[in-house]
Amino acid sequence: MNKKYITCFALTGLLVATGLTSAVAGENKDEQAKLEAQAKVTKADAEKTALAKVPGGKIKEGGIEEENGKLIWSFDIATEGSKDITEVAVDAKTGAVVDVATETPADQAKEKEADAKETKAKGKKEKGEDKD
Repeated sequence: MNKKYITCFALTGLLVATGLTSAVAGENKDEQAKLEAQAKVTKADAEKTALAKVPGGKIKEGGIEEENGKLIWSFDIATEGSKDITEVAVDAKTGAVVDVATETPADQAKEKEADAKETKAKGKKEKGEDKD
């Protein structure tokens, strides 16, 4: 009898977690679409500009975001033979490169952890668990 309760509890937890992840992902897509609508520079053009800063690099991921009051396309670019990632930020309104930074594997791990905490906090806020 206890195994049934444990199984049901585990499945319920999994379904709730999956639902939260889907809700946050859906919200993120809506936010991305709103930001892209404000951009004057296409993602494809911004990618070309970013790749010009990292010869031989390949884009691992990229997207549009607001950072320090600016709308930017941000790209993580990997270079063969290196574990470091070069992050290139391109102004989404002018097409100018506004920042180039190198992230070590340790930096990448910290960023991933911070992103996970932010996603978890958004999920709690949507469920009404955030008491701030």
